[in-house]
Amino acid sequence: MKFNDIKLLAQADMDAVDHVIRKQLYSDVVLVRQVAEYIIQSGGKRLRPLITVLMAKACGYEGMHHHTLAAVIEFIHTATLLHDDVVDKSELRRGKKTANELFGNAASVLVGDFLYSRAFQMMVGIGQMAVMDILANATNIIAEGEVLQLLNCHDPDVDEERYRQVIKYKTAQLFSAAGQLGALIANQNETVQKQAREYGTYLGNAFQIIDDVLDYSGNTEELGKNLGDDLAEGKATLPLIRAMQKANKEDCDFLRSVITEGGTDHMDRVMTIINATGALIYTRDAAEREVNLAIDHISKLPDSQYKDALISLAHLAVERNH
Repeated sequence: MKFNDIKLLAQADMDAVDHVIRKQLYSDVVLVRQVAEYIIQSGGKRLRPLITVLMAKACGYEGMHHHTLAAVIEFIHTATLLHDDVVDKSELRRGKKTANELFGNAASVLVGDFLYSRAFQMMVGIGQMAVMDILANATNIIAEGEVLQLLNCHDPDVDEERYRQVIKYKTAQLFSAAGQLGALIANQNETVQKQAREYGTYLGNAFQIIDDVLDYSGNTEELGKNLGDDLAEGKATLPLIRAMQKANKEDCDFLRSVITEGGTDHMDRVMTIINATGALIYTRDAAEREVNLAIDHISKLPDSQYKDALISLAHLAVERNH
């Protein structure tokens, strides 16, 4: 299944999710509406809410609450983007200026807070304690992941284990919640919920690992952001970690100094070392393994076009170029 086929399959549900998003974005404060609408309407695949919708359908759900849950997931994701871009001093996202570039850091942080609090209002409206438990834990762990990433910046001793802890907390956690909520709303038992949660976790890991590959191998126009942003911020992601493992001492010492200093002044030499060590191949292979684990965890779901879409979505996560 291609991504357009998946979108077509879920179009009615995702249109309903968009309706919820537009309705819940409303605020009497004009600046809140402006910033929130700008970031929500700036594109993106809506991958996380799509997982909730597809998982609910794959688990046999026929109600309407999955639309609200999917919108909640998107609000939490959007809030993290607003805060991330302020912390990272990002200028581009999805090919457009970031909200902090247009509206300033203070507005971005505060509107991020608005989206978080609106998401929790919506959770309360659903009236299931399990929903609030899943999402409260997820938002807390995401925040921990952000702090861990901050601590890892400019640290050349970050290894693969520390890197994976950050992506599991920062990125995979919301994918995990998106999957579990789809199963929960369909009244599936704890075993199925766990399988749905693990699907999301491994898919989220794969998605972030490929993002980190693309930071060294994509192009700015397709990515909608500047190449080498991770390097500029002194982040030792998996391509750099692997390159340091396999490079000779001189090149390894050079990479360590680049991570410590940050910036992209030496991007050409960095790319030469990454390519010579096969670091991008290693990293893509790591993402493929995560995808296979994700698919394994939903293998026992009943056969359906929605299950097929979830499997295809996992494959597409590592085949994409943006």
